[in-house]
This record gives sequence, C-alpha cells and structure tokens, in this order.
Amino acid sequence: MKVKWVAYLLTFELLSSCGARTESIPTPNSVADLLSLEIGGMQQWLLIRGENNDHPVLLWLHGGPGSAQMPVHHAYTKELEKEFIVVHWDQRGAGKSNTPEFREETMTLHRFIEDTHELTRYLKKRFDKDQIYLLGHSWGTLLGIHVVKEYPDDYETFISVSQVVDPARADSISWSWLQEKVQKSGSRDEIKALDRLGGPPFDDHDRFVRFIKMVDSFGGGMDAGFTQLLWKSLGASEYTLTDYIKWFKGANRGSGPMWEETRDIDLFSSVDSLRIPVYFFTGEKDYNTPNQLVKAYYYFLDAPQGKYLVRFTNSAHTPFIAEPEKFNREVVRVKQQTERPIP
Repeated sequence: MKVKWVAYLLTFELLSSCGARTESIPTPNSVADLLSLEIGGMQQWLLIRGENNDHPVLLWLHGGPGSAQMPVHHAYTKELEKEFIVVHWDQRGAGKSNTPEFREETMTLHRFIEDTHELTRYLKKRFDKDQIYLLGHSWGTLLGIHVVKEYPDDYETFISVSQVVDPARADSISWSWLQEKVQKSGSRDEIKALDRLGGPPFDDHDRFVRFIKMVDSFGGGMDAGFTQLLWKSLGASEYTLTDYIKWFKGANRGSGPMWEETRDIDLFSSVDSLRIPVYFFTGEKDYNTPNQLVKAYYYFLDAPQGKYLVRFTNSAHTPFIAEPEKFNREVVRVKQQTERPIP
C-alpha cells in the first residue's frame, strides 16, 4: 500500500512539474481555456472547453460544496465538448479556488447564487449568448435550482443530477435503508458502529459525515471509491500537486460552514415552481439524495415550460460515473429538445 501511495505522489510531482494547462482541441473554431476570473470579490478558476465556439454554453455546478469536478472531467464527460462549450468552475473554497484569500464565512447560499449569476453574465457576454444551460450535481442542484428561480431569463434549461430536496426527510429515508442493509449483510463491527452513530436528525456535521460514509460503503453514495477517482484525476493537466492538496482540503471541509443554513432547506415549501424547463437525472440506487424523494419533488413541482425525469437504473449518487455513456447521451438529448434554432 505504501508503494502505491509513493507512486501516486511521484506521478503528481511529474504532472505538476509542467504547470497547469489544458490541452488544445484540434478542430476549427474550438475553445480550450484555463483561466482565473474575479468572481464575488475573489479569484476563481474556470475550465472552458468545446469543439465549436458557436455551440451552446453548459455551466456545470459541482457538488460538495468543495468537490470540484475539474480534475475528473476528462474521464467521464469529455464527450459533451462535442456538443457544448462546457464550463467547469471551481467554486469558492473548492479545488483551484481554495486560495489563501478565501474565507469560510463567505460560504452562504446567497453568495454562491450571486457568484453563479456573475459568472453567467460573463459567459453570456463572452460567447454572445442570450441564455446558457445550467447543470448541477448534488450540492450544485441546491445552488442551481435557486439560481434559476432567481434569474430564469439567463437559462435555457436546468439539468439537475441527484437533486437535494429536503435533507431532513432524505436522512430518514436513507437511515431506514441503511439499517436494513447493515442488519442483512453488515459485519459485527458495522452493526456496532451504526448503533453508536444513532439515527436522525443529524444536527452535528461530523456525525452526518460518518452517516453518509456508511451509506456510501453500502452502495448508496458515490459510484466509485476514492482511490479510483484519484487515479482517474491523474490525467488532468489542469491540476498541479498544490491544486490536488487544495482540492482535498476543500472536499474535506464540505458543507460544514453552511450546515445550519442548509439543513433546514425544504424545496417543497421554498421552490414550488420554475419558469424554465427542468430535467431531473436520478440514480435508482441513490441514498445520498434518495431517488424516491427526487421523484416526489418532480411530481410536486409546477413547471409550465416542461419537467422531465430521467432514471439511471445502475447508478447511485453519480450517474456520470456509473453510466457515463448514457449520461452524456441524455445531456445531448436535452440540448436537442430545447435548443433554439440560430436565426
């Protein structure tokens, strides 16, 4: 095991020695940019890639907060660059944007919404678009759904992947599932660990983290282990060794600074309608943001411009990892169904 970690670190060092960059795309009118932009009073990093500068813009809101998507984009969703200008953004406190100037007290839902709005205005102006596509995963769905509620005219549609709906209800659903799984197939130590943990509500962030790690260990969370994701991320020329360290610190921080604010959110009462089309991508095995709760919210939501539910039968919380081919195909299908013809 020690030999493996030494090999990982040596590979990191090798990649880092060349500096962060993004590879060019060998097609006419392509875009491939890795840049820092002032957003919300601090420098934040963007990766912008697409085979055709005239294609629609897709802004990806990663999960966490803190779990930047940039270092694994090439491993799972690179195909989207054929149909979109894909923008991966390391949000404040995440990945390359986890800089010394970042302050944890700025992690508020309002600040993230305004950061997203500011970035959206930049992208619309740069690429001469009236609207862009917005995709959120996990925490990014909570952010994204509030952004499109507040600024609907900026967006063609919203693609929600593993929607956060009501954390309190989600925990109750997941706890019941986890109890059953542990009793059926858990070890003696796992049964004891679950008893020590106790059930919801998880008012303490550290206790919630232990809970969600158990959910993950029984197949209800991430569809890939940390080592697999780490290995996949090694091909990301956009990250240096320092960036990986910053990524790990941001991911480990997670939602801690926002815990009290986000725990009481309930979309059934706060977001009952949307003025743009919305697509809910949900993994049937997801017990991080339980599939059954996403479905309930889908049926509840008033969306006159259209709402759609896309199921991933072999996925838990990350369909783009478990079923990347289907995921990419379904995102392109959203474009085909909603894109407005160029005059």
